[in-house]
Amino acid sequence: MKIAVIGTGAMGSIYAARFSRAGHEVIAIDIWQDHVNYINRNGLFIDGPDGQIIAKNIKASTKFSDLKECHFYIVATKAMNLEESIKNLKDWINLNSPIITIQNGLGAGDIILRHMPENNIILGVAEGFGASLQKPGHVTHTANKQIRIGSISKISSEKELKNIVDAWRSGGLKTEIYKNIEQLIWEKLLCNVTLSGPCSIFGCNVSELFNNKEYWNFALNCMQEAYSVGLSIGVPFSFKDPVAYVSDFAKRVGSAKPSMLQDYENKKKTEIDFINGAIPPLAAKSKIPTPFNDHVCRIIREAEREIKS
Repeated sequence: MKIAVIGTGAMGSIYAARFSRAGHEVIAIDIWQDHVNYINRNGLFIDGPDGQIIAKNIKASTKFSDLKECHFYIVATKAMNLEESIKNLKDWINLNSPIITIQNGLGAGDIILRHMPENNIILGVAEGFGASLQKPGHVTHTANKQIRIGSISKISSEKELKNIVDAWRSGGLKTEIYKNIEQLIWEKLLCNVTLSGPCSIFGCNVSELFNNKEYWNFALNCMQEAYSVGLSIGVPFSFKDPVAYVSDFAKRVGSAKPSMLQDYENKKKTEIDFINGAIPPLAAKSKIPTPFNDHVCRIIREAEREIKS
């Protein structure tokens, strides 16, 4: 298949390299010229849980015009860059082409629907998938548990979804189709709300957060606010004990650093508006107070105002 990956940070690079290794034709788009040049010159190197992957037949570019006639498009940018990527993408592709994005927070589907018809929009959740971009052309991939995807479009056929899943699996990515992908997005959101913002404001990894009673109680309060909002809007969570759910997740993640913390430490814009920051606006509609998530957002947004754009 001919597959496009828009945004080759840590996650996008992993997707691109694994698809390429499986024999698919991969076109990777990124704004980081040094990264693009390195991939075209030397290939893409992934140090992962099953050894090193070296993908030398990826075509990398900074131009969206190189994205014509792909079988499907994966938008792997951070959430705050998703809308700009979709705006650029829609001018160069068949609007019926499947578009996939896997994000940490809420709102990805709504962003895409502002600019694309509801034909083939597929959302996903990456579980147990730690990764970081070390330097141009080099990514560290610490875990590879599961990719879960589902269509939010009524037109997507089961055959088309299966073909996409088969392509992901051919690259060694454990991938499954789920009918209620919104439920899974919310369940992953609870974990991200618990870990991303709190780790960032306390300056600690997940294990340090979990093992500090004060920090962990604060994080659980962030989660409880999100859980209450989810229940108020009818999210059919698959568990009755959200504390046990996020605690188990934290134990499995161990000493990993959430991507929000990595961005926060590097004085970059974070995905706060799509994770902890997504909770207060929804909570307001149900008159649910969110003092803990409000506090997280205030600290991170104040720090972001100091970042030069």
